[in-house]
Amino acid sequence: MKILVVCGAGASSTFVAQRLRRAAEHAGLAWDASAGMETSIVEGGQDLVLIGPHLAERVSVIRSMVSVPVALLPDDVFADRDGERTLALARTLLTDSPDASHRQHTSEGTS
Repeated sequence: MKILVVCGAGASSTFVAQRLRRAAEHAGLAWDASAGMETSIVEGGQDLVLIGPHLAERVSVIRSMVSVPVALLPDDVFADRDGERTLALARTLLTDSPDASHRQHTSEGTS
């Protein structure tokens, strides 16, 4: 599973991505979370795009760029020190998406 966390310059999203990656690892998920800017978004390059709260006005534009779930992170995302709430949000978004069962199966390495 590839998750891109987007912010204006890629700096604040780095913290969120690191925490999300750690929380996923602790949950036994083979997920890769990386940080980037809006220009980092590439169709087919990620399974989920999470947008920093300061980019709320860009969400609809970003949604039009990709065919994967895109979500605005809550205002208090930077207080999520262990990444657990961000992981829960990502899991919910991926579970609720149309092809979630295929993505979950292949990204978790289960049979």
